[in-house]
Amino acid sequence: MRTHFILLGLLCFCALTISQECRRQLLENTDFPGSDIKFLYSSDVDHCQQLCTQHPSCRFFTFVRPDSADTSSHFQCYLKSTQSERPSVESTLHGVTSGYSLKPCSTDSNPCLTQVHHGVDFYGADYRALFTADYEECQRVCTQDPGCQFFTFVEELFDSEKIRYKCHLKFSWTVPRITRIKPKAGLVSGFSHNIQNTQGSDTASRAKLFPNTDILGSDIENLPAASPEHCHAFCTANPRCTYFSYDSNEFRCYLKNNPEEMVMSAKNGIISGMPAGSRQLDYTWVKMTQAGVDFWGSDYHDVAADDADDCQRSCNEDQNCQFFTYVTDSFVDSNIRRICYLKRDITMPAPPKVAKKAYVVSGFSLKNCAFSALTPKTVEGISVSFT
Repeated sequence: MRTHFILLGLLCFCALTISQECRRQLLENTDFPGSDIKFLYSSDVDHCQQLCTQHPSCRFFTFVRPDSADTSSHFQCYLKSTQSERPSVESTLHGVTSGYSLKPCSTDSNPCLTQVHHGVDFYGADYRALFTADYEECQRVCTQDPGCQFFTFVEELFDSEKIRYKCHLKFSWTVPRITRIKPKAGLVSGFSHNIQNTQGSDTASRAKLFPNTDILGSDIENLPAASPEHCHAFCTANPRCTYFSYDSNEFRCYLKNNPEEMVMSAKNGIISGMPAGSRQLDYTWVKMTQAGVDFWGSDYHDVAADDADDCQRSCNEDQNCQFFTYVTDSFVDSNIRRICYLKRDITMPAPPKVAKKAYVVSGFSLKNCAFSALTPKTVEGISVSFT
């Protein structure tokens, strides 16, 4: 019996070691068939690997390259997971590249994406368009625009003359989104303080909020939010949002777009406001923990913790953690008490669709790039400040 327990312990240790192994290598023309949890569009295999790293459940992936014979699947990034955190099957397939999540590695949570893609369209997510002399200027404008995460530029040989030299600025979420927020006795939820360190300051001016006030109509999107300030951050991040209303009873944030008028109406439990605009965004909401609230879903890891403060520290110290839920001693299920669930969302630029298209160029904002990481050609002419 003693030998049995020793062997079992060694097996558990080996499994833990494998799951925590940093595997950066990419396997060209290798497929990990099956075990899909989701597919997203991606510009290249490095971007796909970053998507897998940021997705809470992804442990490995397969990316379909544009040279694949399966033309209907080009640029598709298949995120995958198994209980063992390893592929069940590995096979040879031309036109795909596979690899592993970089969660066990020391990685940048806001990766610098310098690669520019010729003959590739980042389709959709447009919020603004203008004409620029070339794609370098289009990328420069995108980098300087707070709302822009990626772009597509139309070159001079494009079929339609009317839209040649057109620069399309595009948006994706940089503020962590939570799958569902709901009341639950015995739980405490909160955010990593690192969100503030990378995106804002607690010395910023406080948001102008209108309590017990609803702004009617003009909804463009609604999503879960932990507080009115969290909703304010969503509205500030989205360049189409002109104002918002937050339902404190349902933890729901309603983003609205109407630059012509703003119709307010008294309503209990609803808090409304406007984006920060040119002001420094207030990120004090990341320091607020909420008792009796569950940030449901998006778990990627769990650890034992003595209390909610200990859980908060674990989230702060883990580069992958964006928010958490802690199970207190008063929770109804005694089997999971004192467990800290670490959670995250994809916050890197992610085009809703990627496709081949002649005479267009697509790429990403360089906001996340350190100056030293940029090539001389990319750096030339950029007047923004990088940190």
